[in-house]
Amino acid sequence: MTSTLGPEVAALHRAVSEVLHYLWDPIGVAGTTEARDEYDGYVGGVCGLLWRGADADTLIAHLVGIAEVSMGLPGTRERAARAAEILLIWRDVVTR
Repeated sequence: MTSTLGPEVAALHRAVSEVLHYLWDPIGVAGTTEARDEYDGYVGGVCGLLWRGADADTLIAHLVGIAEVSMGLPGTRERAARAAEILLIWRDVVTR
């Protein structure tokens, strides 16, 4: 999918995918090669929030909402906060 995107969009898309898989990872599949695409369905929504200037609280609420509502996994705020911090750094890097 990222091959048809502009370079900045593709870079952010890849970064978000990595952060969601390796840092956010609410179901604990980061060490499983076969599950590398487990969170890809959430990448577009997170990228959209980042491009629209979302702050950390918005990103955290979004990720916690996914984990709690879609996955039924409570107690993911700490992981979401860590992921949001890195996502904001990546947004700054990509949009310079």
